[in-house]
Amino acid sequence: MNTIARFWDDAIVPALVEYIRIPAKSPHFDPAWAKEGHIERAVELAAGWCRRHAVRNMSLEVARLEGRTPVLYAEAPGEEPGTVLVYGHLDKQPEMVGWREGLGPWTPVIEDGKLYGRGGADDGYAVFCALAALRELESAGRRRPRVAMLIECCEESGSYDLPAYLEALAPRIGKPDLVVGLDSGCGNYEQLWGTTSLRGLVNGVLTVEVLSEGVHSGDASGVVASSFRVARRLLERLEDADTGMVRPAAFHAPIPPGRADEAERAAKVLGDSIWRKFPFVDGMQPMGDDLEDRVLARTWRPFLAVTGADGLPPPRAAGNVLRPKTSLVLSLRLPPTVKGEHAARYLKTLLEADPPYGARVSFDPGQAASGWHAPATAPWLESALEQASKAHYGKPMMWMGEGGTIPFMAMLGEKFPQAQFLITGVLGPRSNAHGPNEFLHLDYAKKLTACVADVIAAPRRERKKR
Repeated sequence: MNTIARFWDDAIVPALVEYIRIPAKSPHFDPAWAKEGHIERAVELAAGWCRRHAVRNMSLEVARLEGRTPVLYAEAPGEEPGTVLVYGHLDKQPEMVGWREGLGPWTPVIEDGKLYGRGGADDGYAVFCALAALRELESAGRRRPRVAMLIECCEESGSYDLPAYLEALAPRIGKPDLVVGLDSGCGNYEQLWGTTSLRGLVNGVLTVEVLSEGVHSGDASGVVASSFRVARRLLERLEDADTGMVRPAAFHAPIPPGRADEAERAAKVLGDSIWRKFPFVDGMQPMGDDLEDRVLARTWRPFLAVTGADGLPPPRAAGNVLRPKTSLVLSLRLPPTVKGEHAARYLKTLLEADPPYGARVSFDPGQAASGWHAPATAPWLESALEQASKAHYGKPMMWMGEGGTIPFMAMLGEKFPQAQFLITGVLGPRSNAHGPNEFLHLDYAKKLTACVADVIAAPRRERKKR
């Protein structure tokens, strides 16, 4: 562990500082990504670092398909049978407002053991963590299976470029018996956490048009329906505004008993930090009846967020005008077992059918990503994770679903149904991926690297279901 910590301080942190400076926004947020060149800079930074710190006989390339974001692909042959596939990504979410003074999305700052800046924790650290784990095993003379690393640049846009790369690289990847995904979260910074499910996602833009141009509100109100009110009525088809519950049964799925048991255990360990980790304003209370219910709500139930709007002038420029249209960006999280494409089609039909007052209504889907539900964990993997957590964190391993979406996991789950999965990450309390003040907890990441090394080298045994 000491050698990993030193390597992080000497080699990884400086690289991550430079990576954070690069505004490598995902293509969904930067359609001119190829011309801007920021994704290219991020990939070349990571590739150059990997070449300088490569393990013995490791091969590495930046794979490129016409018109698609690049993929960093590496292979390190091993002495034991089997293949481990390690996944991460280098593209980032956009800037977001609200960074506190002295911080910013492209301004790396180290403070109180945390590295602030966009993309460090979500999840630019992944490629550096993975190679550091391999270097640790090599220096200690520990045997391991073959390892392949796949680092994409389209994850924050729904990984729509990834299937083409999976097809192109399939003969080289082979059939992994273990997939390690480093793009997830942790319930606290005190022990190793494994992700057992990920929600899906449908997002898109709902637009309501009522006029060809804005008119005096005193003249028109009472005759012309407000586009915002029409949008509210449409959203009521989807969401109960009083409770936040999503109405249509098509967006729900039964919660497996085992996942409910996990939620109960996680609630006991995490306590009120389940909701106190969020920066509530004074007086604001969380949704849900109890801690277990809140765990399940953010991992297995559908919920809607309006994440953007157009057609609304800022308050200082808002005259007494009945506006011609309102556009709202909708983000609907789906249970892990609901198919994203089916949900997108249903949502479009739901919102566009029979518009109030005959308004012109359109819903243009953006991302439609399915979630993921982990297979039963093999005894050898469960034992290896428990031992690693106790060895490096001093506490037992914990399991919990996560509310976010990693489209790659659903793709891999379908492509390699016999594989085991360790989906984990560093996104713990207040780390705030996608929002302002995102940070990477450095001490937790160092220990996670040691755990990843132990799991990669763990002896395989006959797999039996729990």
